[in-house]
Amino acid sequence: MSAQLTDTTRVETAASAAPDRKLNPFVRAGLLVLALLVVLALPWYIYPPVAMDILAWGLFAISVDLLLGFTGLLSFGHAAFWGTSAYVTGLIAIRLGLPFPVAVLGGALVAMLLAIPTGYLAVRRTGIYFAMVTLAFAQMLFFLANQARDITGGENGLQGIPKSFFGIELVETDPFYFYYAALPLILLGAFAAWRTVSSPFGRVLLAIRDNPARARALGYDVERYKIMVFVISAGIAGLAGGVFSVSHGFASLQELIWQTSGKVVLITVLGGIGTLWGGPLGAAVVVLLEDQLASSGFNGIGIITGTIFVLIVLLFRKGIWGTGADLIARLRASRTSSGRRDA
Repeated sequence: MSAQLTDTTRVETAASAAPDRKLNPFVRAGLLVLALLVVLALPWYIYPPVAMDILAWGLFAISVDLLLGFTGLLSFGHAAFWGTSAYVTGLIAIRLGLPFPVAVLGGALVAMLLAIPTGYLAVRRTGIYFAMVTLAFAQMLFFLANQARDITGGENGLQGIPKSFFGIELVETDPFYFYYAALPLILLGAFAAWRTVSSPFGRVLLAIRDNPARARALGYDVERYKIMVFVISAGIAGLAGGVFSVSHGFASLQELIWQTSGKVVLITVLGGIGTLWGGPLGAAVVVLLEDQLASSGFNGIGIITGTIFVLIVLLFRKGIWGTGADLIARLRASRTSSGRRDA
């Protein structure tokens, strides 16, 4: 079963990532500018806290895709880093009174430190066994957070997290301006993920994903590389979790529960495994759908999102971004072949 899961991930990610590498540099630059414009315009058309949720969950999905899409590791316990950073960010902001960007960075740092022992034990397993080890760690943290009521607030959560921002009242009181103040942190995490997969380090990760035995034969320390990307992924997830907790003003046990890990995996698959940028698209679909259903008073949100997930897996196995990129590549190939025939 473990081998089957690993093989399936390998085929789908390799297929979905291939078209993106063929993009013209000018096309990539155009897509980047378009993405930045969409991100900047988002709170003008969507309720700012919802827009912030989209970015936070999108960055969280990017962190998962670093493991699942580019290293072949499926983590069912990534909520451990999202939730840990959420609590640590809140504690720093409340007890030390530091500006929220400093608190978020502190939370991300603690998440990375936590990922070192977790990754050291988890990367020695692959497939479903790796997923179960990460899930066990996340559930252990959930239990500890629930018991440490004096620190975390237990079932009531950590409430009243301030949006302190160097005394700028507009940012601290208005979600619209908070969005733009927190945006650089999201972009920092996205840039770190892009730089990771675009570097020689990222090429080694792809080799490990596709054939660990061959990568090891070439002299690469496979376990060491897995631990490193695991820590990087945890830091990016920590950035997302910290921003999320400050945006909502509280951190709860919901951030550590296993359903949160499942939700981000769903978002990653929906957007497209191995695409990196599919995560924000999947987050937009899930967050907006949940917001609309909740506003209409519909209680069976999980039924709808679960149905969509099943349809995507059955009909669009490469996700939104992967399927779109594949269609563009096919159209380009058909035009090229027709042009050659005409010539």
